[in-house]
Amino acid sequence: MDSFPSFSTLIRTASHEQHVEAETSTFMSDLLGGRLGLDAYARYTEQLWFVYEALEAGAGALTADPVAGPFIRPELFRLGALERDLEHLRGAGWRSTLEPLPATRAYAQRVAECARAWPAGYVAHHYTRYLGDLSGGQIIRDRAERTWGFAKKGDGVRFYVFEEIANPAAFKRGYRDLLDTIDADDLEKQRVVAECKKAFALNTDVFRALGEEFRLSA
Repeated sequence: MDSFPSFSTLIRTASHEQHVEAETSTFMSDLLGGRLGLDAYARYTEQLWFVYEALEAGAGALTADPVAGPFIRPELFRLGALERDLEHLRGAGWRSTLEPLPATRAYAQRVAECARAWPAGYVAHHYTRYLGDLSGGQIIRDRAERTWGFAKKGDGVRFYVFEEIANPAAFKRGYRDLLDTIDADDLEKQRVVAECKKAFALNTDVFRALGEEFRLSA
């Protein structure tokens, strides 16, 4: 019997350190601890828009791709929900003030680059974003509802609500099964794991930049 860890396990364990670093960043700790105002939450939501625009703009061309195609699931798409949240947070003219931080621009550019030229690398970004949203994102939603009084699963937190996924746990199991059967050889899998680490690092860079912008006085 094969005793090697599955690819999904390999990805999860290899990126664990970066995952923890991202989740425990000063900005996220302050945001989830209620120490930052609604403006910081709105600014964070704006940065997410650029990353998901890159993820989802590139998805259509990948639907028939043997590597990335099986992962393109419209029920995961977040851009429409993000735009509703931004309209709620920033008003009808939210697009006119939308501005990416340099770290966000670098992150979105890397996602777009993978979508265009490296489908397996795109999967790495797809995994780190959407599976994270289905898991830890629910904690953010709960805290945001309680801190800023958003309606439960309503405008302001719709990004975290996957209305078309009735059973997130089962969906995540199915997603990991897809990872375990990905059409890639061992060398390519190693590159995907490395790209997962890069994705977390890019995400952490965004948190760091937001932390600079919303620094709490000592």
